[in-house]
Amino acid sequence: MPVDEAIPSVRPAPAGRTDGTPPRQRVPRARAASRGGRRAERLAPFVLLAPALLILALLRFWPLLLGVNFSFTGDGDRNGLMVGLDNYRELFGDPLFRGALRNVGLLVLLLPVAVAIPGLLATFIYLRVPGHRLFRSVYFFPAVLSPVIVGAIFNLLLAFDGPLNALLGGVGIGPVDWLGDPDVAMFVVVGVHVWATFGMALVVFLAGFATLDASLLDAARVDGASLPQTIRHVIVPSLSRTIQFVFVTTMIGMLTSMFGLLYVMTSGGPEGSTYLPEYYIWIQQGQMNRPALASAASTVLFLIMLVVGLLQISLLRRAVREA
Repeated sequence: MPVDEAIPSVRPAPAGRTDGTPPRQRVPRARAASRGGRRAERLAPFVLLAPALLILALLRFWPLLLGVNFSFTGDGDRNGLMVGLDNYRELFGDPLFRGALRNVGLLVLLLPVAVAIPGLLATFIYLRVPGHRLFRSVYFFPAVLSPVIVGAIFNLLLAFDGPLNALLGGVGIGPVDWLGDPDVAMFVVVGVHVWATFGMALVVFLAGFATLDASLLDAARVDGASLPQTIRHVIVPSLSRTIQFVFVTTMIGMLTSMFGLLYVMTSGGPEGSTYLPEYYIWIQQGQMNRPALASAASTVLFLIMLVVGLLQISLLRRAVREA
């Protein structure tokens, strides 16, 4: 037998086949693994959000739907019976609720002022005015006080024979019935609420300033821009998302977090002039024992906040584009 026939021929393995696996079998596996990794990356945010969304669905959205459904049922002798839109007709026929809706319109008109105050103060602090560290602490201090305490303090300050009227009398101005005049009381309560809560909005604005590009402010200074021009053309566009957030949260706070002040300072008076929907809801639920009517008022309040919030965001986006 020839030697070359006795020894079998050994061909060198092709490049990339050191493990004996054909390349065309490994490549599809690599592609499948890559596709699986991309799919996992796309699903990761939803997996992380799922617990929060589940909590919101169980504790917020489901009770909201139950409340809306309950608003179409009756109270008293008609408890549990479907009454259609009767509760809503009674709501809009009640002078107290209509007054509460007018006060909501007043709050919406005053909302830009409530946002501008912490925004301007945050701007001054960011620009490091003398004493800015002290101001940051002083401005935030009212936010840690209970609304009951704030209301009690201002009841003493704004009493008809209180220190504020005594100070006005010293300069020749007659006393003002701050909490007893229907034309003045609501403005006073709103002003106290803004003073007591703008510290949180101030912190949010300062957090927004931390993301502001300082070179833009330097360029504005070099170009000789005044402070109002810098605020309008540099700060407002750069902090547009922060401003939108503060607008929405401030509006929600004004519509749903003034109960403590109203209860302590005016109890809805004088003559129902300081009623807000949340106070009306408490009266109907807690004192009049009319939960279905209170649910209808809650539904109206939710719709008001939703519509006003969406309108505010739309208007702010348009204003930022035009700035």
